[in-house]
Amino acid sequence: MAQKYGKVYLVGSGPGDPELMTVKARRLMDTADVIVYDQLPGKQILDTMPEAAEKVDAGKHAGDHTLTQSEINDVIVEKAKEGKNVLRLKGGDPYMFGRGGEEAEELVKAGIEFEVVPGITSALAATAYAGIPVTHRDHASMVTFITGHEDPTKAETALDWETLAAFGGTIVIFMGVKMLERNMNELMKFGKDPNTPVAMVERGTRPDQRVTIGTVETIAQISKDQNVKAPALTVIGDVVKLHEILGSQI
Repeated sequence: MAQKYGKVYLVGSGPGDPELMTVKARRLMDTADVIVYDQLPGKQILDTMPEAAEKVDAGKHAGDHTLTQSEINDVIVEKAKEGKNVLRLKGGDPYMFGRGGEEAEELVKAGIEFEVVPGITSALAATAYAGIPVTHRDHASMVTFITGHEDPTKAETALDWETLAAFGGTIVIFMGVKMLERNMNELMKFGKDPNTPVAMVERGTRPDQRVTIGTVETIAQISKDQNVKAPALTVIGDVVKLHEILGSQI
């Protein structure tokens, strides 16, 4: 029976610039029977989905999900069981805070063949476009990626803010706009220097990319004043200082 099923591709579309999609991602998108997509790939990429493909909008606008994750899993499995090749199109990389692992587990349970196609994560691409190298010999020899929006069903946070506050490298927070003030307060509570530079990179690598600069102490208010919106990365550390020098070259 499993041989009659279609194959599922969990594809990372990259950070938003269509030219940063991998050749493989582009090829698979152009030949898919079904594309299950959300909004994170961005309009420039979503506008190039082939007309012949069946398209399923999985939503995932900030605070407004058209389908729950469980429903998305069900759709992917159902379409594959119909014998169709399904492309699950995701922003960035499927396994970098993209729930690709959860979807892959469901496909294994259902006995459906799948393949993961990595994408360029916004943690590297958006920061590069903003003129912020996440590592630099003079500023940071370590980098850590965390989520600013954990599973709301968790009884308590899995983030160790005390360790993060003492971390000497660059911290990149995904999906952290809504909880920005809380996150900055947690860092300061555990001793993070309030004057540590912070950048908010909105809509990274896209034509309307915007960078907002502040410090751990000031960025929450500055972001409110500047009306910073998701999708945005929060970058914390001395490497943010390089934006003034390198950002003008982008």
